[in-house]
Amino acid sequence: MRSHETAAPAPGEQHHGGTTMSREGHQGDAAPAGELAPEDARAPEVAHAHPASAVRKAAVGRRGTADPVRALMHRHRELCERAVDPLEIAAGLEAHGVTDRTAARYRHRDVFSLAEELFARVPAVAGEPAATGPAPGSATGPAPARDVTTRAAWSLRALLPGAACLATLVALGLTDGVLGGDARLAIGSAGALLALTGLALALRTGPLSARQGAGSSGAAALGACWLIGYVLYGDDLLHQVLSGGPEGPWTLTPAPLLGLAVAVAPAAWCAHLFALHAHRRLHGSHALDEFGAGARPLLFGVVALFVCALAALLYLARLGFGAGGSPAGAAALGVLLLLARLLTVHGFPEPAATGLAAACAMEAAAPALLLAGRLPGLHAVARPVDALIEAAGPGVVPVLACGTAAFGLLITAVLALSRASAHAAP
Repeated sequence: MRSHETAAPAPGEQHHGGTTMSREGHQGDAAPAGELAPEDARAPEVAHAHPASAVRKAAVGRRGTADPVRALMHRHRELCERAVDPLEIAAGLEAHGVTDRTAARYRHRDVFSLAEELFARVPAVAGEPAATGPAPGSATGPAPARDVTTRAAWSLRALLPGAACLATLVALGLTDGVLGGDARLAIGSAGALLALTGLALALRTGPLSARQGAGSSGAAALGACWLIGYVLYGDDLLHQVLSGGPEGPWTLTPAPLLGLAVAVAPAAWCAHLFALHAHRRLHGSHALDEFGAGARPLLFGVVALFVCALAALLYLARLGFGAGGSPAGAAALGVLLLLARLLTVHGFPEPAATGLAAACAMEAAAPALLLAGRLPGLHAVARPVDALIEAAGPGVVPVLACGTAAFGLLITAVLALSRASAHAAP
C-alpha cells in the first residue's frame, strides 16, 4: 500500500498507462509546500518536470475559469488522500456511480483520466504509515503476491475439508460390522467436526477469504448447511415422502459430499486465478468499459474451469464410494457455492446470501408440497412435483433449485465483478 519512502524510478512517482504521476512538486521548482494550495501539492508531471504553479496554470487554462473537478475533488477528498495510485481512485469513483460518461462532464475522456488528475491535485495524508495489505494470495489486496510458500499454505488448508471427509468415509467403511453404532457415530461426528474446521480455515485465509466487514452472514451459512444436508439425505427423503413417509432413518449418500469437500481446493485456486488476472487487467486498462470487457470472459473461464474439476472429482468419488445421490445436483450446488463465495470475497455478500436462500426455498418446497397434497382438497398442489419426479427422478429437485440459483448469481457476478471497484483494495 502507500509508502512515503523513495521508490524507483523517482521519489513520489506513480506510473499508469505510460503517464507519470507525481504526488508532490519538486522542491526548488516551485514555492515552499506551505505556500501552495492543496491542489498544487502534487501536480502531474508529464514528459518533463514542470513547476507545480505552471501545471496549475496550464490546467486552469484548459478548463477555463470554472473548475468542474474542484467540487468532485472535495466530495471525494478522503478517498483521494488515502489512495495508493490513480487506480484506487478510479475504482472508488466507479463505486460511487461515476462512469466514463459522467467523466465527460468533467472534461475527461474516462474515469481513469479523471482519477489521475484527482490523484495529482489532492495531497496525500502526511505521515500516514503504509497500509498493511492482506496476506499474499488473497483476492482483496492490490495484487496476489507471487509467494510460493504462501500459496502452498492456503492450498494445504483448502485440502483439509476433503482430506477429513475422505478419512472419515474410509474409517466408517473399515469399521462396518466391526464397531457398534455408537462408536461409528463418534467417528462420523469427529470427521464432520474436522471437515468443518478445515472449511472454516480455508474460508478465513487465502483467496476464499472475504474482505473485512463483508464476511458471510449467518443466513448464508445456514443456507449452505441446508444445501449440503440435502445432497446427503434429500433423495431418500423424497422417496419416503412419495411412499407415504417419512419413516425411519434416511440413507446417507456420501459420494457427492466427498466430491464437494475435495473441490474446495480447486475453488480456492479458481478464486486466486480470477483475482490475479483481474488485477492485471485493472492495471493495464485505461477505461472502465475496457476493464469490464476483459473481466467478463475471465469470470466465465474460471467458472468453466471449476466445473471441469468438480465433474472429475464427483466422478472419482462415485467410483470409489458407489452410486447414490444426484451428481448433477451436486455439480449445480458446487457452482452455486463458488459464485456465492466469489461475490462475498469481492464485497457483495447480500446477493450471495439471497441466491443460497432461494435454492433452499426451492428444495424445501418439494417435500412440503408433497406433504400438503395429502390434505383434503389440496391434491393439485402436489401434482407438479409428482410429475417432475416421475419424469426425471428425485435428483431433479437439487438440479433445478441449485441450477436456477446459480444462473441468477452468474448474471449478478457478471455485472458486479466486471466493475473495477470489486477488485480495489478495501
